Amino acid sequence: MFEKLNALSQRMDELEARLAEPGLYDDPGRAAKLLKERNELEPIVQAFRAYRDAQRAQDEALEMLSDPEMKELAQEELQQAKADLARLEEELKVLLLPKDPNDEKNIFVEIRGGAGGEESALFAADLYRMYTMYADKRGWQTEVMNASETELGGYKEIVFRVAGDRVYSRLKFESGVHRVQRVPETESQGRVHTSTTTVAVLPEAEEVDFYLDPNDLRIDTFRSSGAGGQHINKTSSAIRITHIPTGTVVECQDERSQHKNRDKAMRVLRSRLYEAEVEKQQAAIAADRKSQVGTGDRSERIRTYNFPENRVTDHRIKLTLYKLDQFLNGDLDEVLDALIAADTAEKLKEQSET
Repeated sequence: MFEKLNALSQRMDELEARLAEPGLYDDPGRAAKLLKERNELEPIVQAFRAYRDAQRAQDEALEMLSDPEMKELAQEELQQAKADLARLEEELKVLLLPKDPNDEKNIFVEIRGGAGGEESALFAADLYRMYTMYADKRGWQTEVMNASETELGGYKEIVFRVAGDRVYSRLKFESGVHRVQRVPETESQGRVHTSTTTVAVLPEAEEVDFYLDPNDLRIDTFRSSGAGGQHINKTSSAIRITHIPTGTVVECQDERSQHKNRDKAMRVLRSRLYEAEVEKQQAAIAADRKSQVGTGDRSERIRTYNFPENRVTDHRIKLTLYKLDQFLNGDLDEVLDALIAADTAEKLKEQSET
């Protein structure tokens, strides 16, 4: 590990020197590439250099122990240096874990009503509101790509884009089945019903990530439609794109412009197909992995939202919080941080075993 860290430290020095070269920023692409690499290395190298400082402090403290007048101070400094070394070593192990190449990407979130009919569609709307409120708190941007509304204001399906700093890294564990337990508004006898809604989180794929052959696509246009007295487009501006080899279908009718709907639909389609390819590549790894976090299995029940008890339970990490109201208002960090920590711990365990 330390040979690798020494090499990274040297590389950091090289990057700093190259970034200081006159005329570098005449080539914005090259400058951006170097800056990106520097920014990725910086936390690792900073932790490594702090580790080396702690090693030097430990060596100096050991030398001071032989001086009777300095012995008490030396013991304090030695204890502190050992604590710093242990902490920094664990920090470095985490920093050196293989990075998810999608962590920096923006995402598409697809929410669909499942078992439970109208109640499931209403909860899909609640989840959409929850994620957009969380995005607002983090300064992220959201954009609806396509939505199929019900008469009572729920969603049979809603697809939206979230753009911002490391969006996928924060929300990638949201894929799966979300279960809601509450008394529906239409329930006259006050009985608690259980419904489910599915969530899929897809990293946004660029053209360089996944090539779409135009010959594999069938593009149809149709008239937009809406529920509850919404504006109904009189022209055929809605778009349906079918990827013939896989049968994947994407619709977009959110915009009045056919061109904008086509662009949105292509972006969602590319990301769905990219995600399918990634899942294939990771199938062998996932088969061996014992972690309950991060499987991304959309058939897996990952969380329960119990309204009578004001409770949210994440089943993968067995975490229960009695503040469902705050959670649905976008206060997700406590659960998301716990999911990320559990995933990191599992990766560290795997690393130590290999």
